[in-house]
Amino acid sequence: MKTIIAACSQNLSGSRASVQAALRTLLAVPWPSQRDVRSALQLLAVLQWVLSFLLLGTVSLVVLIYLLFTSFWLIPTLYWAWIIFDWDTPERGGRRLPCLRRWTVWKHFRDYFPVKLVKTHDLSPSHNYIIGSHPHGILCVGAFCNFITGSTGFEEMFPGIRSSLTTLAGNFRLPLFREYLMSGGLFPVTRRAIGYLLSQNGTGNAVAIVIGGAAESLSCRPGITTLILRNRKGFVRMALRHGAFLVPSFSFGENDLFRQVVFEEGSWLRSIQKRFQKMIGFAPCVFYGRGLTSSRSRGFLPYARPITTVVGEPVTVPKVQNPSQELVDMYHEMYIQALLKLFNDNKTKYGLSETDKLHIL
Repeated sequence: MKTIIAACSQNLSGSRASVQAALRTLLAVPWPSQRDVRSALQLLAVLQWVLSFLLLGTVSLVVLIYLLFTSFWLIPTLYWAWIIFDWDTPERGGRRLPCLRRWTVWKHFRDYFPVKLVKTHDLSPSHNYIIGSHPHGILCVGAFCNFITGSTGFEEMFPGIRSSLTTLAGNFRLPLFREYLMSGGLFPVTRRAIGYLLSQNGTGNAVAIVIGGAAESLSCRPGITTLILRNRKGFVRMALRHGAFLVPSFSFGENDLFRQVVFEEGSWLRSIQKRFQKMIGFAPCVFYGRGLTSSRSRGFLPYARPITTVVGEPVTVPKVQNPSQELVDMYHEMYIQALLKLFNDNKTKYGLSETDKLHIL
């Protein structure tokens, strides 16, 4: 009996020693610092944004089609019926949710790069505006962060101005993704949608358009700034028809977020990209960024590079119901000159050299 008690005592002592050793080991492990926690939150914020834009629409479509052939067929049926009923909403003011624009995750998203908004001139709430956003880059991070989220203080810098951003109309045909886009204040880049915002929504509206579009994304790479703008005049015609002032903006650092394989003009791969662009509205770019676990690995997340979006001086535009081509050309050239001035006045402040030039095609 004594032998059994002694053995039990030894086991208890050993167990107590093991627990104490485990606790000492646990306490010796360094806890994550506030900096580590912030970095993790920033990375997660960017990850959810990239996955939302790249996968939400496609995955939702596949899931809804799959559910049609299961016992849950009523769910996709009702949702498709809702989309048909709600088809015109994106082009008639959308369905903005202010709470989504103030979502805390956007502050972590902003701080990952970080993204900064710079104001050079006031915008009066008694007018409407079309903001030209340049360059396109791969995923338009600067335009999204500044004109859709409230994280960089657009509403505080420009009191009385409601900003919105246009994107491909095809995105609003994808289930669930369309709701996500509208809730943040995104609209189709169509005459009808832009015309509604500039004519049926009062004054104080600032509609941001990434003018270069998919064609410009094919040429974006670090160290080279090429804009597709010379033959893009539809936004000027819209501005004249509604008397909306033209405002240039430039996001310095946008082209540094990813590395892209740029195919030479005339190559068969380049022709495939252009054909896709004409058929479906966007160009399939071959690009990479950093990985999820390390900034040195390759993946689909953008590199943490600072982006500074500078909003320039408005170009005053009269209201002309049927503007002539000569008038459109004149204000288009005025816009280009205002954009060049904005770029040259600020390039050395935000990472470029005095010799860097803006190439406009």
